[in-house]
Amino acid sequence: MKLNTLKPAEGSVKNSKRIGRGQGSGRGGTSTRGHKGAQSRSGYSKKKGFEGGQMPLQRRVPKFGFTSPNRIEYKTINLDSLEVLIAKSKAKSVDIQFFIENGVAGKNDVVKVLGNGEFKSKIDVSAHAFSASASKAIEAAGGKVIKL
Repeated sequence: MKLNTLKPAEGSVKNSKRIGRGQGSGRGGTSTRGHKGAQSRSGYSKKKGFEGGQMPLQRRVPKFGFTSPNRIEYKTINLDSLEVLIAKSKAKSVDIQFFIENGVAGKNDVVKVLGNGEFKSKIDVSAHAFSASASKAIEAAGGKVIKL
């Protein structure tokens, strides 16, 4: 090994052309930044969402309506789906733990039972909310509706 055979590791050196080292280098003056404008000046950093002076997307898109901060997002299950789950698991009662174990809801979710389909199981169902038709169908089948 000799000093004249040493080379930097492959990929470590990007460009051997040094910029900003005078007119004689061919890369002096504006130092490849061009004339005027924000990108030619020191301290330039592009703002998030900047589109070169064009009206940014977040300002172009119309904003309609109102989003309530108090809205409750329910995980819903219909009576026909609940009937299938009860038949498959042979459960004696339905509660939040039942929904979590069967993958209907997560441990922090709020569950609402909806009245789509028929319900024939004589079983107690406890959830955070029930639709009027769901509670009517559960009680007609001989079960009990328990609101948490």
